[in-house]
Amino acid sequence: MDKTFGFDTAVEEAQRAVNSAYIEAHSAYHGIGLVKLMGRNSGFIAMQASLASGQIDICLIPEVPFTLYGPNGVLRHLKFLIETKGSAVICVAEGAGQDLLEKQDAKDASGNRLLGDIGVHLQLEIKKYFKEIGVPADMKYIDPTYMIRACRANASDGVLCAVLGQNAVHGAFAGYSGITVGICNTHYVYLPIPEVIASPRTVDPNSRMWHRCLTSTGQPDFF
Repeated sequence: MDKTFGFDTAVEEAQRAVNSAYIEAHSAYHGIGLVKLMGRNSGFIAMQASLASGQIDICLIPEVPFTLYGPNGVLRHLKFLIETKGSAVICVAEGAGQDLLEKQDAKDASGNRLLGDIGVHLQLEIKKYFKEIGVPADMKYIDPTYMIRACRANASDGVLCAVLGQNAVHGAFAGYSGITVGICNTHYVYLPIPEVIASPRTVDPNSRMWHRCLTSTGQPDFF
């Protein structure tokens, strides 16, 4: 599928958090804004929000591993940003950097493994790092949780849902079952549900879109 319904709305709503982090960071001496967005297994929302805002300096997603310390670590680059720009904004997907956290065996009501809180972990590590190197930093952490999807659909998603619903009815009248409607190469098509849910869709680290994001943020390889 090219896109699922609700995605545009979630990215648009995520801009509120990103804009707030940007304003907080740029309004303080050595300000650092950190935003954690939805994305257990994929970083599409974080990537698109970073691209759309043009205000993100570091984008971290589950598909691309990273280290915090060392010459190629996130913290070293963050120090560079503070020294050169005076402020920085970080966007992280909730499933990113789980290898840096203590693994949990517990599961939620849906059967998904509970994730460690990468947002809080980053916040603490950033504060600790800048304190150790003796550089003052004003840290602001924003976690909109699921508010970015618990809102009214925007115009783009509203039209998409209307057309998907109409096509679903056409499919039912045609006698199809066990299918879902989606856009594939700009065409509305019927797809068997087992095939759609067989594997999660993730960001390709070699894709043009991710490289556009890297160009937009200017971040190096953190691994």
